[in-house]
Amino acid sequence: MTFTPRVFSGIQPSGDLHLGNYLGAIRRFVPLQDTHDCIYCVVDMHAITVWQDPDDLRRATREVAAAYVAAGIDPKRAIIFNQSQVIQHAELAWVFNCIARIGWMNRMTQFKDKAGKNSENVSLGLLAYPSLMAADILLYKATHVPVGDDQKQHLELTRDIAAKFNNDYAASIAAQGHDGEFFPITEPLIAGPATRIMSLRDGTKKMSKSDPSDQSRISLLDDADAIARKIRKATTDPAELPHDIEGLSSRPEADNLVGIYAALSDRTKAQVLAEFGGKGWGTFKPALADLAVAVLGPMGDEMRRLIEDTTTIDAILRDGAERARVIAEATMVDVRSIVGFIR
Repeated sequence: MTFTPRVFSGIQPSGDLHLGNYLGAIRRFVPLQDTHDCIYCVVDMHAITVWQDPDDLRRATREVAAAYVAAGIDPKRAIIFNQSQVIQHAELAWVFNCIARIGWMNRMTQFKDKAGKNSENVSLGLLAYPSLMAADILLYKATHVPVGDDQKQHLELTRDIAAKFNNDYAASIAAQGHDGEFFPITEPLIAGPATRIMSLRDGTKKMSKSDPSDQSRISLLDDADAIARKIRKATTDPAELPHDIEGLSSRPEADNLVGIYAALSDRTKAQVLAEFGGKGWGTFKPALADLAVAVLGPMGDEMRRLIEDTTTIDAILRDGAERARVIAEATMVDVRSIVGFIR
């Protein structure tokens, strides 16, 4: 079967989107609109694997949608919606729960990290999270997913589930008139430079909203003064910037800041070091602050405007959900028949 080149990706509405979310995901979504059908989801069903205050969840859902639009995703060209408005996600996830194996789920690194020593007390939804993620992707027969390092294992599981469904139901798929695979074996779109953004306070830790220090991250809703201040106070070592990438290998904070500059300026780390190698932080940090303010400032302004305009954001999400639902239902009509459900 020939599949339409289609990208699916989603961001969980957990609040306080930061520079890592932007450079690691959202910014990379924008140019894909020129080469693929693009579906960008706010995965609010994933969010409730841990308890969420309902008002906070609604606010955070609108914040992610606003970030998509403010970053340059066109809601007329791409589909922007929140997952819970398309119930077929849950329906396909149940089918995949019956395809996937418990052993597969238990091996998921993120589950182990989040559950810790309390795996008996976490929600069943947290364990089954990767199955729902596979449903998110395969419901639209997405051929590509932009992934960072922390999502590669989940995409591999999605590929395993697709392959097992195609194999388990091969005869039924053929009997329904489908030629070859029903679900695509989704390919990763590998990240570019600086997609894994680290803490501004500790270059060995990923930038995260859960870090108790607000100085560790740049929020997409920070104003220009806050952005500049956080970069000025970012942890660094005393040495000057090296002239080549090898010189960053044992300097995590320097590597992180150079990577951020590279990503914000659409350059490589080598190109950044060609300009700033041998210079001190007194030169580099102000340049990085100016660049970050120039890139993130207008986006933050537009996000704030959209977040306050809930009528517009909600209309975008409803329109996207309606368009997504058409694709999703077409897939589920076939899935129900393939697995043997009587309709």
